[in-house]
Amino acid sequence: MSTTEEKFLKDYTQPDYTIEKVQLHFELFEEKTIVTNTMDIVRKNSDATSLVLDTQELELLSIKLNDKELTKEEYSIEEESVTVFDTPASFELTIENIIYPHKNTELEGLYKSGDIFCTQCEPEGFRRITPYLDRPDVMAVFTTTVVADKEKYPILLSNGNKHQCHESFDGRHAVTWHDPHPKPSYLFALVAGDLECVSDSFTTMNNKEVALNIYVDKGNGSKTKHAMSSLKNAMAWDEVKYGREYDLDIYNIVAVDSFNMGAMENKGLNIFNSAYVLADTNTATDANFMGIESVIAHEYFHNWTGNRITCRDWFQLTLKEGLTVFRDQCFSGDMNSKEVQRIEDVRALRERQFVEDASPTRHPIQPKSYISMNNFYTATVYEKGAEVIRMLYTLLGEENYRKATDLYFEKFDGMAVTVDDFLWAMKQYGSFDLKQFKRWYDQSGTPKLRVEESFENGVYTLTLTQVIPDDVDGNAQLPYYYPLKMALLDNDGATIVEKILIVSKEQERFVFENLNTQPVLSINRDFSAPIIVEQENPNYPFLMQYDTNGFMQYEATQKFALATMQKMVDGNGVDDAFIKAYGTLLDADVDLSLKALLLALPTLSSLMQTQQEVDFEVLHNVKEKLSMTLASTYKEKLLALYHDNHFPKNDALDAVSMAQRSVKNRVLLTLSSLQDKEIAHLAHTQYQQSVTMTDKIIALDVMEHFDSDFAKESLEDFYNKYKDETLVMNKYFALLASADKEDILERIESLQKDAVYDEKVPNLVRALIGSFTRNYKHFHAKDGSGYRFVANKMAQIDKINPQMAASLAGAFKNYQKLNEKNKQTMADAIECVVSTHKLSKNVLEILDKIFKK
Repeated sequence: MSTTEEKFLKDYTQPDYTIEKVQLHFELFEEKTIVTNTMDIVRKNSDATSLVLDTQELELLSIKLNDKELTKEEYSIEEESVTVFDTPASFELTIENIIYPHKNTELEGLYKSGDIFCTQCEPEGFRRITPYLDRPDVMAVFTTTVVADKEKYPILLSNGNKHQCHESFDGRHAVTWHDPHPKPSYLFALVAGDLECVSDSFTTMNNKEVALNIYVDKGNGSKTKHAMSSLKNAMAWDEVKYGREYDLDIYNIVAVDSFNMGAMENKGLNIFNSAYVLADTNTATDANFMGIESVIAHEYFHNWTGNRITCRDWFQLTLKEGLTVFRDQCFSGDMNSKEVQRIEDVRALRERQFVEDASPTRHPIQPKSYISMNNFYTATVYEKGAEVIRMLYTLLGEENYRKATDLYFEKFDGMAVTVDDFLWAMKQYGSFDLKQFKRWYDQSGTPKLRVEESFENGVYTLTLTQVIPDDVDGNAQLPYYYPLKMALLDNDGATIVEKILIVSKEQERFVFENLNTQPVLSINRDFSAPIIVEQENPNYPFLMQYDTNGFMQYEATQKFALATMQKMVDGNGVDDAFIKAYGTLLDADVDLSLKALLLALPTLSSLMQTQQEVDFEVLHNVKEKLSMTLASTYKEKLLALYHDNHFPKNDALDAVSMAQRSVKNRVLLTLSSLQDKEIAHLAHTQYQQSVTMTDKIIALDVMEHFDSDFAKESLEDFYNKYKDETLVMNKYFALLASADKEDILERIESLQKDAVYDEKVPNLVRALIGSFTRNYKHFHAKDGSGYRFVANKMAQIDKINPQMAASLAGAFKNYQKLNEKNKQTMADAIECVVSTHKLSKNVLEILDKIFKK
């Protein structure tokens, strides 16, 4: 395999020129768009004589320097750049070019989503619109005029505040937008379409009224209530927690179906994947509502952590994303249950980021090089980046953390900065070892902590040894610095000691004296550090029953379940001690949303991480057997818990109602492993009688799991009812692609021909093909059929949307952990595709890392 040029952090240099002001003029037509770009440019490097602008797939019409049209001898055009020779110290440059949004399937730059013109410019999409210094450390004031057919595109939006509306002429109209805050080009946005608008307002802490608008396809306005409420809650929360007030007169959100990401924080004009805006109880699950709340908040929080203060270069991506993920996690915890939110965040980290950290694609949260920047929008940069910010918060404490962020906002407002600038602000109010802590930014892989305990004569000694993995190239890495929350519990579960230890050495001891009895250790409470704890003889049953820290109850349950399943993998029977301990959870007096999490067995992804060599069919069968044992042992208790919390006509979104649905559906999934007719009837009745999408999807999943007659009838009903609801059909495709069916590939082939399915819509590809890659038993089938299917599909989609194809390439990252037979069939499938297709640099970079010799 071969790749293109690699970029390195160490090679960063400041731009030779900067752009102070930009005036953009867009003439939108059905077959083309004419872009006129007028820039006020200043030379920063006195030795520079030529201006090099980034460009990609543009049709250049003309270039003027200070109103003088340049001849072809005065500039040159390369494949990805335009160079203007012999420039003065400051000048105005006007460029006119043509682009073709209706042909843009990559969904970067300006493209069409259905009948809507929209943009996605992060990280390097603006160069697909017009030649520019397309890098985050060039910040300019933008004024944008959009001209289009008034009847077809009555809504014309861009960044900032609406400056002027122009009278209609020849059936066309125009709107000019002005953003007073300097911004890099990746934050530019434009939208044009015939959209429904839902409006509200928010009064800031300084009594400034901000107009809030959410634009959606006509007929979807009723599905924006939760998104609008989430936005207002986020604005209020940011004022209280961080002292950050919104800085424009208007805040616009637009929902589109075709979008590579979840959403984009463009200044004053956020463009969202419709999945993170549209919701009502008929079409969205409780998880969808929670996701919308989180993503709406995330993009709003970017206004300060990403927009007002942005990244100097793309190697600093975690500066804005890790910090903003931490902020949205805290917001969601405050809006709902802190314990449950923390468990969900850690579960997501382990499902995605820990797997990434254990693969050939692992990298630090601040990568040192990249080929395609699109490939570094990863769980490591986002979720692990958030865990690093959380550790800083723990080290500083709430009060000093707030002082440090206030300093950060005050010092760097309006600037493009680095992670070192952020850490400098944190250090002003903290006494931690900054040099050692910085290793979290520079090193890769998940560190382990080996825990040894001893107790003698009332003295308890805790010996901690850091086990640091090598980097991806096999180089040794150094010990980390982090806070470790722990507690010692007595035999009744009461807390003897609770404190935060600072772990900084390769090995160190902590001594606790004057104890009456040997304590039970509760370590890494609240997941205070993103590490793997290895402990000899942990008392999991005790912690499951008595630990008052909800996360530690969950942690003990998951680890005990993993240990039990490992024994089964090794040929042993089911551990009766785990079965008994699981029973204490059914009787536990805890919040129902927490109980639902406690009752869930670890995923196959979690079990895979404990294996030296993976056979997914074995792991699948072991999990099924354990689930069946639990269901048969506690069937009556589980049924009672189900009926006590089953209220089919309740579609309320309050905490209690969602918790009841969560626990009863968890119980139903567990009972489904029995594969008996009683449970099938229960699921069928739930599907027929329940009014929420949450209940319907789980019921369908249960029926599809083992009762084909009920499933066929209900799936046909579901399809006919929701075939015009694209977001619901995403759920339908995902459910079918995740099923344990021997004919799964034939089913997916058939579903690709469905009238609803469209390979150009990323959400649908993620739902069908992406879900199959997580159907581990069948994706990793020993005959290689799953690998061949996804590899060929990846190559096909690469011609349409390289970013989406690169996401599918990530499904092969478990290569190194597979048994030899699966390794060979996977490698054969990839080699066949690489040798017969011309693949994008996005895909090749991922495959090169996974299959490098």
